[in-house]
Amino acid sequence: MQPDRWFGVGFAQGSEPGAGARAAGDALLHGDAKLLVVFCSQSHDLEALLRQIRTRAEGVPLIGCTTAGEIAIAGPSDASVVVTALGGDGFAAGTAVATNASQNLRGAGACVARCLPDRDDLPHKVLLLLTDGLAGDQQEIVRGAHGVLGAAVPLVGGCAGDDLKMTRTFQFSGDRVLTDSVVAAGIASAAPLGIGVRHGWRRAGEPMLVTGSAGNQVFTLDDRPALDVYLERVGIDEPAHLDQEWLARLALTHPFGLSRPQGEEQVRFISGGDLAERSLSCIAAVPPGALVWVMEGDAQSVLEATGAACGDSLAALGGRRPLGMFAFDCVARRGVLGEAGIAAEIGRLTATAPGVPVAGFYTYGEIARTRGLRGFHNQTLVVLSVA
Repeated sequence: MQPDRWFGVGFAQGSEPGAGARAAGDALLHGDAKLLVVFCSQSHDLEALLRQIRTRAEGVPLIGCTTAGEIAIAGPSDASVVVTALGGDGFAAGTAVATNASQNLRGAGACVARCLPDRDDLPHKVLLLLTDGLAGDQQEIVRGAHGVLGAAVPLVGGCAGDDLKMTRTFQFSGDRVLTDSVVAAGIASAAPLGIGVRHGWRRAGEPMLVTGSAGNQVFTLDDRPALDVYLERVGIDEPAHLDQEWLARLALTHPFGLSRPQGEEQVRFISGGDLAERSLSCIAAVPPGALVWVMEGDAQSVLEATGAACGDSLAALGGRRPLGMFAFDCVARRGVLGEAGIAAEIGRLTATAPGVPVAGFYTYGEIARTRGLRGFHNQTLVVLSVA
């Protein structure tokens, strides 16, 4: 007999012939799949990869995106493909896509939120969002989805990557390869779904006043060009040929901390800037008048946050053993840990629930809204455990 709920993960190196078909075949533990979720490097022939996956699971709803590295139970990897399948009568799923998202990010979030199945017999629900983090203020997508679903339905997910090129990311919906899009899967389950969120960063140095910004662009800090002030605070000499990739890699380990009302502290991923006007670009909004500061972390603080996020996620299952786990891990944390450290991090994640399949990717931003309006994070690990 087939189980009423199952969660399978398949993994294949990108260099393998038929990598998509192999990963999909390994993920499809049974014949009644309700949803496929695909994470892969943008170095693949993406349309061909989706066709391979479709040969193993024709007609099954599918969402996915490109990454800045992939995560599976075997550990972190690059240029690979990870396919997750959820199935059984204890799950129901609906999918949706909003294209040209940058023109109306809040509208895009509202549009895809309507895919959540309306099943009273499956009371545990979550909206899984995969977005183009280069399209603008991602918090607007969260606001749009929250406006449709309200406070009762948690949101979780991450921003697609492009191997740190910071130029163009891709999202998948069915057999389509898209950019500037939001894709979503509304999941309803007979058993609990648990979310954990931790970052592991701390303040470094004195705060700076945002004296000029618009949306996710920061023009001036303390009435001086933002890029100049940022480089001074980090203590890094500007290279002769400064470019977006260099700036993004520097910012991986030196994000902004942002002071918010009620003493809340957020982290902002700096994705690049306008090198002529000396401004900075963030993945989410930095309002004028806000206090910001450079943040720092180390391997110990990041790994402690990994254990805490996993623990919080599992605790929300009420003692049930998870069928599987999704991990949305900021690429900045990868920059702090290094190659040996990210292997240790995934080892710590999988050790919290031995033998449980894990799928995820390194993101340009993370989504986790379990209460309140705020649900977009940077430099953070978000874990979704599925019981």
